[in-house]
Amino acid sequence: MTEATDSDGWELEPGDEQGAAVIALVGRLLKARREALGLRVPELASAMGYGEGLVYKVESGKRIPRPEFLDKAEEVLDAGGLITGLKGDVAEVRYPKRVRDIAAMEAQAVELTAYWNHNLHGLLQTPEYAQALISMWRPTLTREQIERGVAGRAARKSVFERDPAPSLSFIQEEVTLRRPIGGKMVLRRQLEHLLDIGQLPHVEIQVMPTDREDHSGMSGEMEVLKFRDGTAIGRCHGLYAARPVSDAKQLRVIELRCGIIRAQALPPGESLVFIEQVLGEL
Repeated sequence: MTEATDSDGWELEPGDEQGAAVIALVGRLLKARREALGLRVPELASAMGYGEGLVYKVESGKRIPRPEFLDKAEEVLDAGGLITGLKGDVAEVRYPKRVRDIAAMEAQAVELTAYWNHNLHGLLQTPEYAQALISMWRPTLTREQIERGVAGRAARKSVFERDPAPSLSFIQEEVTLRRPIGGKMVLRRQLEHLLDIGQLPHVEIQVMPTDREDHSGMSGEMEVLKFRDGTAIGRCHGLYAARPVSDAKQLRVIELRCGIIRAQALPPGESLVFIEQVLGEL
């Protein structure tokens, strides 16, 4: 039997207390059920078809197990649904804490406005585009980190399926539509995806043409999320050390910039025509 590899599960991020608590619970449950049946770790590993090292790591809370590992453990240990009942919690903590925090805010927002200038906003990215983008980060990430990053962005897409739907406005710099991240075929599918999303009634995609003389977004990316209770969170790369802010005066500045750049960019209808033209040039 081979030892566990990165493809058998995910590493916990340092400082991820929520993730550590969930995985520790899974480990304790797995170990308690195994011992109740009088099985040693090598016997359980053999019955499940996994390496002993992985079972030890999961039981000790050092490894995030994959869904198929939990299914097999449930089957072999006849756990009465106790193990598979934690699959949802495990699936959530497999994503980096920063991604979970972003997803939690997006899941609660009733309105989102975002300007992105170097690549497409994470909510707009196809899996192929996201993988190509994350793969080019430096220092180079591990296969596991890339996989988790792509999965995390895919999980955030649930915001498009909410009912009632939030109002989503994206302003994208023209260059983000032309840079062939992942190659021309990946870009082609990405542009087609933008055209599909842009047809949704609660989504507006605007393009900021490169030839615009007036541009209120020269300081970098910015984003504002508004919530049902009237509160909001904003972030701008050129302001407040790029950290999220909720102070009313600071938010007003970011909202002002977002409002101006929306007026400076192409309207949504013209933007979709622009994206079609870029697609036709590929």
